[in-house]
Amino acid sequence: MAESLDLDAMIARFRERAHAVKVRPLPPVGGDERTRFLEQKRIDFQDFAIIGDAEATVEDGILVLRVDLRPPSDESG
Repeated sequence: MAESLDLDAMIARFRERAHAVKVRPLPPVGGDERTRFLEQKRIDFQDFAIIGDAEATVEDGILVLRVDLRPPSDESG
């Protein structure tokens, strides 16, 4: 299985999913349904974007996703 897994393609698919969620149109809902939809959209984007930003490797047959969650460093001085 690990030999046939294209890690770059997998990460690219998650990036595409994150983008699709970000541009997903809001259905004609209001009130509580709208709030739930927007919250689910936020969570879906976050999850797909995190994996889309990961560095993927297979180590001893284990898929390892390395994600740097540190805030960007301020290099402006």
